[in-house]
Amino acid sequence: MATITVKLLRSRHGNTPKQCGTLASLGLKKIRQERSFEKTDSVVGMIAKVKHLLEVTES
Repeated sequence: MATITVKLLRSRHGNTPKQCGTLASLGLKKIRQERSFEKTDSVVGMIAKVKHLLEVTES
C-alpha cells in the first residue's frame, strides 16, 4: 500500500475542539512534527478535515 506523510505546519490553537481532536488522533501535537500512515479511507478522511493545517506528501 501507499504511504502518506503528514506534517503539522500551523498551530492547533484557535481551531475547533473537533479539529484538535482529529490532530490528536493523527498523533500531531507540535508544529513541524511528522507522521507516516498507510493510505486508508479513515486516514484520508481525517486529513481532509484539517488539510488547512497540514502538508501532505505521498510516497
